Amino acid sequence: MATVKLTTEKFKTDIFDYTTEKEWKYKGDKPAIIDFYADWCGPCKMVAPILEQLSNEHPEIIIYKVDTEVEQELSMVFQIRSIPSILFIPMDKTPMMQAGALPKNILEQIITKELLAPAE
Repeated sequence: MATVKLTTEKFKTDIFDYTTEKEWKYKGDKPAIIDFYADWCGPCKMVAPILEQLSNEHPEIIIYKVDTEVEQELSMVFQIRSIPSILFIPMDKTPMMQAGALPKNILEQIITKELLAPAE
């Protein structure tokens, strides 16, 4: 499974509609990672193939990509100030934002411990 391009509208229908909801309630049926990137960003280009690999290695999660240049409203909602910024969305816990280009082993740890581990 490849990474999926995410628009603001798709975010509202598939992830969370911040225009109508106050409390976070994830609409998806599997944990997700959202990569906020820009085409001109060097570190983003380093992370992109790693996320592609992870999307193939972990079909139990979905990995989205948000182009911050195109989806400016979504970038503002999440107060993206540096890219890449990666949002990790577990099924039943609060999402976590991490700025910076993370190496594959760290992304693997987060997937295993935060996204795929059963809730306590």
